[in-house]
Amino acid sequence: MGTESSEPLLLSSKQAENTFTYINKPSLLLKSTKWVLKFSMWLIFICWASFLFLVPSDSVNQLYTMFVHATSGTLFGITGSIFLIYSGPVFIIGFLAIIYLWICGDQEIQENKKKTASFRLWTFPVIIDGPFGVVTAAELIGILLFAAYIIWAVIAYTIKNINLLPLFEETKISRYLIMLELTGLRFGFIGLICMAFLFLPVARGSVLLRLIDIPFEHATRYHVWLGHLTMLLFTLHGLFYVIAWAIQGHLLQELTAWKNIGIANLPGVISLVAGLLMWVTSLPPVRRINFELFFYTHQLYVVFVVFLAMHVGDFIFSIVAVGIFLFMLDRFLRFFQSRKTVDILSAKCLPSGTVELVISKPEGLQYNALGWVFIQIKELSWLQWHPFSVSSSPLDGKHHLAILIKVLGDWTEKLRTHISSVPGEKDESHGLLHPNLSLKASIEGPYGHESPYHLTYENLILVAGGIGISPFLAILSDILHRIRDSKPCMPRNILIVWAVKNSDELPLLHSLDMNSLCPHFGNILNLEIQTYVTRESEPPLEDGKIPKYASSSVYPAPTGGGMSSLVGTGHILWAGSYMVLSTIGLVVLYALLNIFYINPYNITYWWYKGILFIICMAASVILFGGFVIGLWHIWDVKYGKNMDDENRISGTKHDEPASNKNPSEEDFVNIIKYGQRPNFKEIFGSMAERWGNTDIGVMVCGPTTLQTSIARECRSKNFRRMGNEPIFHFNSHSFDL
Repeated sequence: MGTESSEPLLLSSKQAENTFTYINKPSLLLKSTKWVLKFSMWLIFICWASFLFLVPSDSVNQLYTMFVHATSGTLFGITGSIFLIYSGPVFIIGFLAIIYLWICGDQEIQENKKKTASFRLWTFPVIIDGPFGVVTAAELIGILLFAAYIIWAVIAYTIKNINLLPLFEETKISRYLIMLELTGLRFGFIGLICMAFLFLPVARGSVLLRLIDIPFEHATRYHVWLGHLTMLLFTLHGLFYVIAWAIQGHLLQELTAWKNIGIANLPGVISLVAGLLMWVTSLPPVRRINFELFFYTHQLYVVFVVFLAMHVGDFIFSIVAVGIFLFMLDRFLRFFQSRKTVDILSAKCLPSGTVELVISKPEGLQYNALGWVFIQIKELSWLQWHPFSVSSSPLDGKHHLAILIKVLGDWTEKLRTHISSVPGEKDESHGLLHPNLSLKASIEGPYGHESPYHLTYENLILVAGGIGISPFLAILSDILHRIRDSKPCMPRNILIVWAVKNSDELPLLHSLDMNSLCPHFGNILNLEIQTYVTRESEPPLEDGKIPKYASSSVYPAPTGGGMSSLVGTGHILWAGSYMVLSTIGLVVLYALLNIFYINPYNITYWWYKGILFIICMAASVILFGGFVIGLWHIWDVKYGKNMDDENRISGTKHDEPASNKNPSEEDFVNIIKYGQRPNFKEIFGSMAERWGNTDIGVMVCGPTTLQTSIARECRSKNFRRMGNEPIFHFNSHSFDL
């Protein structure tokens, strides 16, 4: 303390602006390296996507066929050639992404120098009402590209099928039946191309998701869209064959056929049935009524994938191998992370029907505000995992994170009942249950954006419905911590619009003691909070005072019961090594399999080679990936423990906020309106006049109807924008998994 240079906690706006702009300017070499990596990844992706799009054309298909035949005599044979063409580019992008993310990892946030607003495709809502929900311009481009590919591929393959009909004239089968089977074959191949993308969005800690900075809860939407499209194509694939076989009178024989050389039909039937069960139970009406049925049925993806490999064989399965392999890597890592039992440091039942859990975590665990975790509590259920937003900033405490849980279903009701029934002394002021609380959890995560995008806007509008205020508490805390500690932070104007049904939810906002956390932050940050209590016409409490509760800010350092640091979104070098070594392991194992088994014994059965390929994928993840996980764990225990010991010696004062404020003072505008709903047209118009020609980050967390309303208002303002008005950038935070 005595050797450190003292800096003022509070800065004037101009001082703060200069401080936050002049930080960690990257060198020319670093900029050049990043540019080369980014250009290389874009070039590889464009070439790969162009190839997939043009494969139905004769010219590209001929070149592809020539390459496959030319390399068929190599060690890996046709399987290696197809794997290199379809899956290789994605692996290369992933390897380059590891280097890129590692280079970017230590850089501080840089302020944007431009003073005028600009459109961004990924934050501009274009379609509001429709089967896809709120769709941004970037998402619409992706949807149109997939639609264009499907239409183009169907037309191109139909023309090819017609040209192939003369080759079957000598057979006794009618041209109509041949056309049915050929069409079914083409739909199957198009479905495989779509399936190549299907598993990429659900690899939660994937390097690819981190590269494009798409959090898992957003990527899940793309998995849902691709799942519907893939299963539609596979269903048409099977249906066309079934119709042709039924007309020919040998439907049962074909369905149960299991060829050794060629396509094995029965494994395909089993795979399709498993896929259809997953598809039907994932439809919104079924998922809303019985989420557990959807969740448990979705575990049939193992049957779906394994029998698909047996159906098509190893070389055709290698078309979709990369997405499945990355998902296997993520799933295996999550398995190890979730094996560790995590201490729940405190549990609190709030009168608003909300539960607050404070969970132990190691100091080195990395995540951003707007992060979220999957939680399993075995005392409540051995199978159920539930996602919850983290309500505390990464800067709130080095050894804990907090989550707020709204009691809505059976699992959350059991949680509240369990906490309330624990015997022991209760602290009425805090609601904490001490010393007999025997509640432990398994955690997967935290997940979220790779970069803290809430810090990249000078002006923020945060719109929350009910418990949707939880992630915004983390944002607000993060910003206040950064202002207090003079860390880079762009936001200067923040408007929070919060709609609740009843006033008993209002204390949630006061769980964050802003003035104690950063005294006189109003000198730098203009904060306004508008709260709307929709189902009450007047304050039910005397003098309209809102009861406050204060979350404790000091928690003990973990003694072994903290969250595991084995998470894909954590240390990029370990996560990258896990991916690279597992991929190398796959190549090595498949090479050894060919050298010592497949080639010497002349193994030719398609279905058998397909299952061998799946076994190699799983073995490489377990053996090579498990080796990296073991080293990662040893490193984490050795060095992470040392860091924790140092913190125990020095105490936990860093977790305590300064408390030198006058309780009657508030450095922000706090307005509560009863019996009203927010008029977003009026609110957005007022902010547009106040803030002028600038970028405004709009973040919404709440029901689908609330997100739709905000997206519609952002689109309306942007379309009607005049030159001196702002651009509203729409960002949603949702867990509709």
